[in-house]
Amino acid sequence: MPDISLAMIALLCLAALAAGWIDAVVGGGGLLLLPALLLGLPGGTPAAHALGTNKAVAIVGTTGAAVTYARRAPVDVRTAVRIGLAALAGSSAGAFFAAGMSTEVLKPVIMVVLLAVAAFVIFRPGFGTAPASGPVTRRRVLAAIGLAGLGIGFYDGLIGPGTGTFLVLALTAVLRLDLVAASATAKIVNCCTNAGALAMFAWQGAVLWQPAALMALFNLAGGTLGARTALKKGSGFVRIVLLTVVFTLVAKLAYEQWPA
Repeated sequence: MPDISLAMIALLCLAALAAGWIDAVVGGGGLLLLPALLLGLPGGTPAAHALGTNKAVAIVGTTGAAVTYARRAPVDVRTAVRIGLAALAGSSAGAFFAAGMSTEVLKPVIMVVLLAVAAFVIFRPGFGTAPASGPVTRRRVLAAIGLAGLGIGFYDGLIGPGTGTFLVLALTAVLRLDLVAASATAKIVNCCTNAGALAMFAWQGAVLWQPAALMALFNLAGGTLGARTALKKGSGFVRIVLLTVVFTLVAKLAYEQWPA
């Protein structure tokens, strides 16, 4: 167990709780959890250990949210798993190329895309609010595997922030799901990508299991509560949270790109 004060452990657990809730509703919990770990772990802790611990915590909350959604929402688990396996392959490829590519070049592009997405959601208030429309065609499933699986999975391995939010948007647009069903499907996809990343970090010995286990309990509670909240409040509520997370992500990337 790293030398962490009780006050800091409490703050990390609260961050894990809040991150689990945000991630279950619309994705993007890592925007809160990973910075909290980077700040809260003792000085000198390698960044890889923060990343590995983040995955160990997040996979528990994501799994809890996925189970809650699967029990209460109409989720095509088979399609979600197929997209998830593609995302696992995509994230592995992204991680492979990450070492030789400057992500600083990509951040401004991502910010422009996010702002365009926000504008689209704002000026199209009906986006993602219509009930999910029955079984989807094979062509749309293949498109989702390519875009949400391989494409966003690659982004997850290359850069990472906002992957869950991108998944929700892509699944809503391609599979014509409402935002609640898209969030539910995204959680299953996230389980696949998190499992692959966690296995790699664990193999490298880059997971702090003791703090991760404690934080995971809070993340699980947050994830389960977030899924129930989304199911109860509906797509309109998820839309508001989505826009909040998108603008937060843009602000975070802007700060990293052009620090004060």
